[in-house]
Amino acid sequence: MSFVSHLEGAIDGVRLPADTLQTTHEDRPILVRYDLAAARSAVTKDALADRPHDMWRLRELLPVRPDAEIVSLGETATPLIPCPRLGEALGVPNLLIKDESRLPTGSFKARGMAMAVTMAKALGVRRVAVPTAGNAGGALAAYAARAGLECFVFMPEDTPAVNRAEAALFGARAFLVNGLITDCGAVVRQGAERFGWFDMSTLKEPYRIEGKKTMGLELAEQLGWRLPDAIFYPTGGGTGLIGMWKAFKELAGIGWLDGATGETPVPPSMARGETPIPSVKMFSCQSTGCAPIARAFEAGERFAEPWENAATVASGLRVPRAVGDFLILDAVRESGGAALAAEEARLGEWMRLATATEGVSLCPEAAACVGALRSAADAGRVGRDETVVIFNTGAVQKYTEAIGAPLPRLDRERVDWSAIEKTIGTGQPAPMQ
Repeated sequence: MSFVSHLEGAIDGVRLPADTLQTTHEDRPILVRYDLAAARSAVTKDALADRPHDMWRLRELLPVRPDAEIVSLGETATPLIPCPRLGEALGVPNLLIKDESRLPTGSFKARGMAMAVTMAKALGVRRVAVPTAGNAGGALAAYAARAGLECFVFMPEDTPAVNRAEAALFGARAFLVNGLITDCGAVVRQGAERFGWFDMSTLKEPYRIEGKKTMGLELAEQLGWRLPDAIFYPTGGGTGLIGMWKAFKELAGIGWLDGATGETPVPPSMARGETPIPSVKMFSCQSTGCAPIARAFEAGERFAEPWENAATVASGLRVPRAVGDFLILDAVRESGGAALAAEEARLGEWMRLATATEGVSLCPEAAACVGALRSAADAGRVGRDETVVIFNTGAVQKYTEAIGAPLPRLDRERVDWSAIEKTIGTGQPAPMQ
């Protein structure tokens, strides 16, 4: 049973019918809305004990209906890993990393594409297309293959090699474009009528948000239905941050964010007809090589101007214009967080620090969160005693261009033991200044 009540234009709140194929409203995102009172009556926290630990777990707050319609590659819950040594180096010892690299195709994009492809197929779509500068293309190609849909992927020429190869490997018709992801998006828009494909771009349909939202549902359950003090999230198109903020509001709306088990009281804000505000600071993290959201936040603007000459090793952050910019900035401000930009030149340093210190396969996008957290801690935006969660959105092994480093060579006939001796005791990264 679905508890979806309707769809809603995010820019003006206009009500739109559910169960119909939708793209955008006024060129801005459309959100899925639920009958939260009915959903609350239909499930308890205790009832989840008998359900699989996967992204489809809390079905009452998801748009899918019969199990048979779900397009899945086994999206299990991802681990929440305590990282005290890295946290101590950053000034927040109670640091956890939610490692999304464990999902199919090695990134958080699996959540959004699993949901979007599931709903697209259910609504009659047979051909899909997407612009991508990173992991989204491979994820869409994989889930389209699983669903039996035809898939087209358009990527900038300098998209990481692994991302280029995996899209083609999964059977997509993959093309390189001499431009940025925005130029690839223009190709998708221009070809939609001619080739009849459905545009699966970030926030150009309502359901990738619902898939990414499961990160928030899952995190809340892993923390005993309490939220951390702060979340640092790498932000390109921003679907994940928007989705999590939506998830937290929905959980608060059904009274589940108090740490108790079983039935919980309806929060006073819901009884008064207000939107509950979860108590977690949301931090949008970008690179100084492409930081339209951070710039708009500092300027006090609700909409972000496009970023000129975007360039960053964190390919997923290279989004010069986010169609959901106002939703990202609204969430950041409403939560008491901030939109920050880490120094591009230091992303490799932050990535190596986290990976070598804790053994977590941290991608360059998440490295921006490490740098942003250090800045936020230094500025007093987060306190030393606060619980902080960083989202690692992809596996570092997919970024061969970003992790390559020359290694010293040894002569097998005459091993230079002094070269080895020099490295003894230096396994950890050098302390940060």
